[in-house]
Amino acid sequence: MRYPLFRLGIFILASIWPLWWLYEAAMQALGPDPGKILVDRLGLGALTFLLITLSMTPLQRLTGWAGWIVSRRQLGLWCFAYIVLHLSAYMFFVLGLDWGQLGIELSKRPYIIVGMLGFVGLLALAVTSNRYSQRRLGARWKKLHKLVYAILGLGLLHFLWVVRADLKEWSVYAAIGVFLLALRIPALERRIPRLVTRKAAPATKA
Repeated sequence: MRYPLFRLGIFILASIWPLWWLYEAAMQALGPDPGKILVDRLGLGALTFLLITLSMTPLQRLTGWAGWIVSRRQLGLWCFAYIVLHLSAYMFFVLGLDWGQLGIELSKRPYIIVGMLGFVGLLALAVTSNRYSQRRLGARWKKLHKLVYAILGLGLLHFLWVVRADLKEWSVYAAIGVFLLALRIPALERRIPRLVTRKAAPATKA
């Protein structure tokens, strides 16, 4: 496995936050409604991981370090894991595992439908993130994984619908998302400077 320490660091940082939040909830440090706080933090964590995942390609072009790209799949899977935890916390703490209530919520709160669409998109990307799917789908694999841009839009819309009146925090995430998407425009992508220029490998002696 390439860059094991870097990937281990990602694993530790990604896994420690949900455990810490659960600890805070158990210690009654999340206020009168800890379930809602957990739902919100896990959802925001998923959005954060999605933005970090999208930043890997620009960082690779900027620095020339391959570790960014190598860790991209791991970060994407953590994004999916946080979304699964977000939905699980919502079902447990908000709906009390009442699946019938979910149908009512979907009809009353359209932002939940938007969130579910984002979840389905992330599920498709997570299932096909392995090398077998890459070989099996061929050129279609890259087209499928461009779905991540639409998922980002759905995630930001879902977040906007949830916060509504308080747009300051949302604006920060939206600005970062728009910036990262803009860097995908070929004309702008070509202008990303390379901070580190790789030296040419020395010629092999005969």
